[in-house]
Amino acid sequence: MNQTSKIEIPVTPATAAALSDARRLEAVGRLVDRLVRPGADDPLIALLERTAAEAQEAGLTEDMINEELAAYNAERRT
Repeated sequence: MNQTSKIEIPVTPATAAALSDARRLEAVGRLVDRLVRPGADDPLIALLERTAAEAQEAGLTEDMINEELAAYNAERRT
């Protein structure tokens, strides 16, 4: 059984609005879990390494990620 606890984290109003999406909120919760997981020497590096490994396992390539980032950046400029 997967147990979770609710916490409050101060964020900007725009971030709070974005987190009203249940999928996004769940994803952020997983990131927070990974970031503060006990035992990691540097939780941020450990998180990035695990995220990269999961992306590779899911079939994402570096080129695909770069394309997505470029599209995101292009959207923000308009």
